[in-house]
Amino acid sequence: MQRLREFLRGAAWLRPLRLARLRRIARTEGHEDWPALIGADLPRWEAARAAAVGGPRVLIATNLGGHFTLNAIDRLLAIALTLRGAEVRIALCDRWLAACQMAEANLYRDRGRFAAHGPRLDQCDYCYAPSHDAFAALGLPVIGLGALLSPAARAALAQGDTMPPLTDLSAWQEHDLPLGEHALAGTLRFFARGDLGEEPSAEAVARRYFIAARQTAAAYRRLLDEFPADVVVAHHGIYVPQGVAVAVARQSGRRVVVWNPAYRRHCLMFSHTDTYHHTMMTEPTTSWRHSEFGTEAAMMIEEYLRSRWEGDRDWIRFHRDPDYGLSASTALRGLDFSKPTVLALTNVFWDAQLHYPTNAFRSQLEWLRLTIEWFIPRTSLQLIIRVHPAEITGTPASRQFAATEIAKLFPQLPDHIRIVPPDSALSTYAIAERCDSAIIYATKTGVELSAMGIPVIVAGEAWVRNKGFTHDVQSVEHYVELLGRLPFGARLAPEMIALARRYAFHFFFRRMIPLDFVAPMSGPRRFATRIAGLALLQPGAHTGLDTICNGILLGSPFHMPTAAALALGKAA
Repeated sequence: MQRLREFLRGAAWLRPLRLARLRRIARTEGHEDWPALIGADLPRWEAARAAAVGGPRVLIATNLGGHFTLNAIDRLLAIALTLRGAEVRIALCDRWLAACQMAEANLYRDRGRFAAHGPRLDQCDYCYAPSHDAFAALGLPVIGLGALLSPAARAALAQGDTMPPLTDLSAWQEHDLPLGEHALAGTLRFFARGDLGEEPSAEAVARRYFIAARQTAAAYRRLLDEFPADVVVAHHGIYVPQGVAVAVARQSGRRVVVWNPAYRRHCLMFSHTDTYHHTMMTEPTTSWRHSEFGTEAAMMIEEYLRSRWEGDRDWIRFHRDPDYGLSASTALRGLDFSKPTVLALTNVFWDAQLHYPTNAFRSQLEWLRLTIEWFIPRTSLQLIIRVHPAEITGTPASRQFAATEIAKLFPQLPDHIRIVPPDSALSTYAIAERCDSAIIYATKTGVELSAMGIPVIVAGEAWVRNKGFTHDVQSVEHYVELLGRLPFGARLAPEMIALARRYAFHFFFRRMIPLDFVAPMSGPRRFATRIAGLALLQPGAHTGLDTICNGILLGSPFHMPTAAALALGKAA
């Protein structure tokens, strides 16, 4: 099924059908009818909207009208914040940006078409107008990015001839903003690759993202002059335009809040200042080390971590029927688990490159190369490389594959080194249970493996780094030193397991804020809000929503109180 999905995503003949489907969804059920959801409370809503004028100014940087999931949450936030006295405005790209996060290579088999026209001919029609109309139906002001600038300013920004060479793009800045970094990030995401070496149209596509980054920066500078927001709320906080919008807001001295859908079903993650991909790495340990963590919390996180094996309590499931019987696997046939075995977990190449700053290694591929080279002569150990399933199931699906990259470097691997492909139903957790230790580059799975008692070496940047229960690589030499200690021969000490589980509870139950009235729907990137009227959105009605709104308006931590996390966790 996953291979079929990958084929269909890349089939050029299906492209018109995919776009036609997105247009149909955008104009029908893609954007919820919020006036109907408000229902008889519409007069109360109109009164709240009028009373909010002059209140704390909140700019919601939606920008991407065609991302239905993000629009659903942004509308929910706009209503909840207005009910709490905030004056809310929405920013949308009005078909103006030269490129954006909505565009993906799998939708543009003809790269020349995208290089010449960007998303305008294919995506802008279903992106802007339906989203604009859905926000406008609530009576909320919607600001178009292109409309903020004069025709002369827009024409000047449309020129990409000043773009530096691709090799220098990531370091390029304008007005002390790292626009080159965001332009390169958008380009890598478009191609769904960790590098651009094999893409003949890379420079032409990068030029579009270079222009779009400059356009976004100019528009947001003008927007924040005209509407001096107290806080800017943006989803993702990376790529183009979101990363640029966040960078401009920070530079202008505005508070910034960034959110993403979380892993647990019905949950979201919010962070101050930057995307949670970064803030979770730098979050002070004092925010969780001394938090309440009794028997009930310990039992809850243990139960939830076990549910991760099936994924039935999460938004995303990689395997419907995980295979726990490792002996039947062709990929592992012939391995002797009486020998010390080490599990290495990859990330999607473009994802790992964008979400995490490099540490000891310049790239994930460099880490894989050194790791395999080290294990080749050490036949007393076994290495299993588990390729991330999101290479196939992710959005966008990767166009750079770990197994292919490894084969270029090592055409023939010895028998004691095996690769588990992304479409394998093998349970990563069942493999890990049989291993001496694990090595991760930048995956969140380090949280779970540590809580299982498995020693984890963190080779890149990951959320478990510097938490006190992992081996954190500081340099290439330090990594080789850690490898030289293998096998570790024992599970983590009980106090380390307890610390890892305390952090896991903080991560999965306190930082992931539940909105149990938000549910996933079938179809591309869609959520539904299960409410009737405004009662559930009023202050004091829902702890999760109060935690989010207080964080946005007051700057309080985006942490669920432990008692509320326990109560809502039971109900999930």
